[in-house]
Amino acid sequence: MQNDHYSRTHVRSLGVDLGLRTHMNKIYAKMTSGVLVTGIIALVVGSSPLLQDLFLGGPQKYIVIFAPLAIIWFGFNPMTMSASKLKMAFFGVSVLYGVSFAAIAGFAAADPAFGMTLAKAFFVASAMFAGLSIYGYTTKTDLTPIRTFLTMGIIGLVAVSLMNLLIQSDVISNALAGIGILLFSGLTVWQTQEMKEMYHSSVSQEQSERYAWAAALNLYISFTALFQYILHFMNQR
Repeated sequence: MQNDHYSRTHVRSLGVDLGLRTHMNKIYAKMTSGVLVTGIIALVVGSSPLLQDLFLGGPQKYIVIFAPLAIIWFGFNPMTMSASKLKMAFFGVSVLYGVSFAAIAGFAAADPAFGMTLAKAFFVASAMFAGLSIYGYTTKTDLTPIRTFLTMGIIGLVAVSLMNLLIQSDVISNALAGIGILLFSGLTVWQTQEMKEMYHSSVSQEQSERYAWAAALNLYISFTALFQYILHFMNQR
């Protein structure tokens, strides 16, 4: 009897582990697809002076820059939206980020040295993101208490960043980049642990997809922020 009980428990454990692994892989695949879309759009727009001028050549650039925030805050609600609508919103954010990064892609195409810096920044951000995610997945420490600190810190970071658009201070920019790397590093670790803890094999396919798109967006934003801040420092060399 004890052996039968152990076998059933072991089988259930394997089922949960396999389901969790599949779920996490699905989230990272969605997040990666968003990064890929962003890169493709950045290359397409960045290689076309006409498209750059259309999207980034005047006051409309602020619409492009802040539109992703508008979608995230007002058009991305996993509690009420279907998985298909969340998917559309996610790729909408990915496309808008790609347009925003078009100027960076244009500089990289025109300057091989900057292109190498861009590639290095992406590699460092990818390696850093992978390490942080592994830590968040494997750590036994409850990271819930840092959530409020990270949230308030990122709100402050955004507020000061908007203010610095007017001031244009290099000192403030450097400080914001350093703080941003720390905050989004912590956020990546916490988000990974939360994805793992919130997984449950009994939820419906629709619920699972809705949660996966929400988690993919969170990771996408964290990775994108890390990449931007790392590029900021590397580009000053």
